[in-house]
Amino acid sequence: MITRKIESVILESLVPGKVVILLGARRTGKTVLLKKIVSMISEPSIFFNGEDFEVQRLLENRSVANYERILGTTKLLVIDEAQKVPEIGKILKLMIDSIPGLRIIVTGSSAFDLTGKLGEPLTGRNRTFRLFPLSEQELDPLYGITEKRAALEERLVFGSYPEVISIDDREAKVNYLKELVNDYLLRDLLSFEGVKNAGVINNLLRLVAFQAGSEVSMSELSSNLGIARNTVEKYLDLLSKVYVIFKVEGFSRNLRKEITKNAKWYFYDNGIRNTLVANLNPLGLRNDTGSLWENFIISERIKFQEYQNVLSNNFFWRTYDKQEIDWIEERGGKLFAYEFKFNKEKAKFPIAFSEAYPESEFRVISANNYHEFVL
Repeated sequence: MITRKIESVILESLVPGKVVILLGARRTGKTVLLKKIVSMISEPSIFFNGEDFEVQRLLENRSVANYERILGTTKLLVIDEAQKVPEIGKILKLMIDSIPGLRIIVTGSSAFDLTGKLGEPLTGRNRTFRLFPLSEQELDPLYGITEKRAALEERLVFGSYPEVISIDDREAKVNYLKELVNDYLLRDLLSFEGVKNAGVINNLLRLVAFQAGSEVSMSELSSNLGIARNTVEKYLDLLSKVYVIFKVEGFSRNLRKEITKNAKWYFYDNGIRNTLVANLNPLGLRNDTGSLWENFIISERIKFQEYQNVLSNNFFWRTYDKQEIDWIEERGGKLFAYEFKFNKEKAKFPIAFSEAYPESEFRVISANNYHEFVL
């Protein structure tokens, strides 16, 4: 079993008086991680599935006596898919405040749902973590030095969902990703009030997938889909909250030529992106390797920052005269600029940026040196 990077931190955070919240997309391994954590704790525990109506019925009587009866001598309560339990935030607050020595960990595949229901009742009483598809930090120990390049090229196409990594057969990988996109990816979003048109959301995702690594115009998306601009913005926001895509803004400190109007959108997983555009061909048969590399390395950097607790503001940079940098990190009072080239280790540092921000550092991240960037 692959050791997840946040496993040890979650164990350290499981203390009485606090609720540990684990968020992430479906099929990223939250349930497997929960069960492993439970197996490592010797104290009596209860494992509930929040999607089970019987569990919801058991918890609906919001009284200390009811919860003491349910828990008995239990010292660890685990609720998977906790966002499905009505009033879950108030339930957990009552438990954590009233039952001494109780430790609680809950998961949810929907950030807008779970954090919305937990946020206010559990203010100051929770610690939240995000679980992504498998990271390079987690996968690197699996491969010998001669296997790493082939494994990397495989992940650029099929992504890093745990089950995808465990499947050897190419056709089985393709079928799994189709199932994931069609049956699981948007399940939480489509259950959200006011979101009913799965077709429009799928079309929106396809448009974004074709533009991964490029600036995305809200007006253009609105026109292509035949829906209002504010609806496009709403759907993109919700898609980010169920961990399908994430947004990167343009960087500017008032240099007149800098562009900040449009954002870029990336996918947390290349396999999802490639399935949406119906292209799971190997790299040798593709003309979008540059986009795949950029999406992959940025998503891996996001995982690295999250798991290593790196505080950084992230941007891209571009000017009206088409000078650009793929990735800017603002951290520790300095600017770090990165260009992503799959097979090249050299690129010119844009003159406008180096002159405007002379204290900044610049590096090219390629397939030959990326380990130090994401490990």
